Amino acid sequence: MEKWFTTEKIDDETYAISEYGHWEKVHSYLLIGKTSALLIDTGLGIGNIKNEVDKLTKLQVVVVTTHVHWDHIGGHALFNNICVHKDDAGWLKKGINVPLSIIKRSIIQEPFSKEPPIEFNIDNYNIYTGEPTRILNDNDIIDIGSRKIRVIHTPGHSPGHICLFEEEKGCLYTGDLVYKGTLYAFYPSTDPILFKQSIDKISRLKGIRKILPSHNELNIEVNLISSIKNAFKEIEDKNMLKQGNGVFDFDDFKIHI
Repeated sequence: MEKWFTTEKIDDETYAISEYGHWEKVHSYLLIGKTSALLIDTGLGIGNIKNEVDKLTKLQVVVVTTHVHWDHIGGHALFNNICVHKDDAGWLKKGINVPLSIIKRSIIQEPFSKEPPIEFNIDNYNIYTGEPTRILNDNDIIDIGSRKIRVIHTPGHSPGHICLFEEEKGCLYTGDLVYKGTLYAFYPSTDPILFKQSIDKISRLKGIRKILPSHNELNIEVNLISSIKNAFKEIEDKNMLKQGNGVFDFDDFKIHI
């Protein structure tokens, strides 16, 4: 049986832990420092991501949540040290305002292309809730020993969505803000205007050499940021940057508002 997670080395101390068997093709990232390790998101919760992390490091693991959606917090219960931006902290503590039945339907809306772990049962699927150990704010620094990662608040897809920038390596972990695929800003809890402002914000960052997204292809060009920025500007110029205007199709991505 093909195992659920695929681990890919980004560099000698950075790994993508991916769930290619699911239609969302979710990526979590493990950054290994000198004193601790940082896990960016914990995936769908279909498989036990902690088992994969334990194969790669024995250091204490700090989980950083790009945003509190079910496909990013699925394995949070397996870890003790959870960080989240202040504007998504309420969802982490009390739950997402989406019925569990809808979330379950989303999880299995398309057939898995890999066999899920034998212990997975959608009837037993639940969404993590819990008290975070650290509340994050814009420009906070997370220091894992010899590696410093900066928090960049990028709301729009969720109120407390963040990107994470490791300036020394030039790596920007973009969560659900930038990737090849459909960018979502049509849910009631999303905001297409803030989404555009967040794209504008990261487009001003200096020294980005690599984008590491939360979905779909891992190898994407840095200039995707400027392409998405121009797309949002085009929609805004047409006075259509408001929810209910549908899906806008561009070369490598779509914007659903």
